[in-house]
Amino acid sequence: MGLKVNVRIIVADDHGIVRMGLIQTIKRLLPDAIISEVEDFKSLYKAILKEELDLAIMDVNMPNGSIQEAIDYIKNHKPQLKILIFSSQDEELYAMRYLKMGAGGYLSKQSSSAVIETALTAMLSTGRYASEDVKEAMFLESLNGATKNSPFEALSDRELQIANKLAEGLPLKEISNQLNLHSSTISTYKNRLFEKLKIRSVPELVEILRLYNQ
Repeated sequence: MGLKVNVRIIVADDHGIVRMGLIQTIKRLLPDAIISEVEDFKSLYKAILKEELDLAIMDVNMPNGSIQEAIDYIKNHKPQLKILIFSSQDEELYAMRYLKMGAGGYLSKQSSSAVIETALTAMLSTGRYASEDVKEAMFLESLNGATKNSPFEALSDRELQIANKLAEGLPLKEISNQLNLHSSTISTYKNRLFEKLKIRSVPELVEILRLYNQ
């Protein structure tokens, strides 16, 4: 791949099987890579301070922190560390948001090995990666100054996260367990995002997500 030998990569994901699969893929592409793994944001921060890393590959939903906090932490403490978001969240809806937060790239967990290789090569050589669809969306935004005038632009990252979990049909209790937030807090976020989107029910939320995610 024309990249430096012994590149140091950290994989941060709270699902062990995801870490295992990604690490195996990286090892096939970069046999000499030195790879470490963590399962939450707090462990990620400790590893970042302790190790001299070239690339951090991070999921967005992990315990003990948020993705925005993690990006800010890296920018403050290890500004040279490249950041690749590795997520199952919808690329069209989320990729540009995370790139605007300061991540260098966004890679879907549904990506093929070939796409993962392309992303790794780009991230390790330039610190930037985006799929052709995301590049096109970014280009259109630069021309139009807005993205589809999406009502989701008004939502905070947490509200958008909860909106997607509601649309998946998860009950408030399950969402609170996943995000380590109190049920009443989830309910408050739900009411706030419903108000911002001017909707009254989850089916309306599903419909508006479908409308702006085509």
